[in-house]
Amino acid sequence: MLGRTRKKRTRVVIGDEIAEYGFGDGHPFGQDRHDVFVRGLKEAGLDDRVVFESPRLANRRELELFHTPRYVQFVEQMSVTGYGFLDEGDTPAFPGIFQHASAVVGATLKAGDIVASGPARRAFVPIAGLHHASRDRTSGFCVFNDIGVLVEYLRAEHGLKRIAYVDIDAHHGDGVYYAFATDPELIFADIHEDGRFLFPGTGNRDEKGVGEGAGRKLNLPLHPGAEDDDFAVAWEEVEAFLDVWAPEFFILQCGADSLAGDPLTHLQFTDESHGLAARRLCVLAERHAEGRILGLGGGGYNRRNVAVAWSRVVREFVEAD
Repeated sequence: MLGRTRKKRTRVVIGDEIAEYGFGDGHPFGQDRHDVFVRGLKEAGLDDRVVFESPRLANRRELELFHTPRYVQFVEQMSVTGYGFLDEGDTPAFPGIFQHASAVVGATLKAGDIVASGPARRAFVPIAGLHHASRDRTSGFCVFNDIGVLVEYLRAEHGLKRIAYVDIDAHHGDGVYYAFATDPELIFADIHEDGRFLFPGTGNRDEKGVGEGAGRKLNLPLHPGAEDDDFAVAWEEVEAFLDVWAPEFFILQCGADSLAGDPLTHLQFTDESHGLAARRLCVLAERHAEGRILGLGGGGYNRRNVAVAWSRVVREFVEAD
């Protein structure tokens, strides 16, 4: 039994606390996405090859590592009233949204602790990777930016400095990019649909960081209709870029909305692109980061794609063990 447990180094964080982060029937970011993934994981025969962990709530101190106190208070107040919108009209408030958004952050932090401290070298959180929220604003279905909190948390709690953030969601990870644009130790690489055709309209190739962060960021916009071959070409550039900086910890935001058939986007990837990214990042993580890599689900609004893409990432993590 002990030997069998040792082989299960990949952790997957699931639970009702994060499943309930969503915006109701008819909204693209519905509360069914979590269970769709869990069923897909079982159908892929992966549920007995990972160790499941439960989420926890992030506390106010942790949220304020990234977010402003005023913004955290605003979300808490909107959670009590439970009506209106947290942004310009994409992200509705509902009773309890503060707790559920805090659970997403807490799940990501728990996975970060597990990977950074060594019980596992790889972990995955399906309802996470909320890359549009800024330090003081909700955006694009993202209330708290668990990625931004995680970066600050890993530095404060685990002494990590150079962290790589890799984003293959169809939408540009603007909330992460602009928050860390001047940060030389946050290595950022993002393959996404060209912002001229898709929210949030950012992520041009010439956005390479600012000041001390200049040259530490890579944005690779692809044309609508781009396929796996196009992704593979872009990935070669991402991999070479990351290799130069030798990060100590890798974060992969693997939104499933870049697969063909998503109702909100226009890329035409299959899960082969997600498999390539996860597999090659595991190699880089072994080379530079003692194998440490955390996958976050991100977007994805075609339910079949959510199950297939995220399960593929978990499979690559497991097989890298």
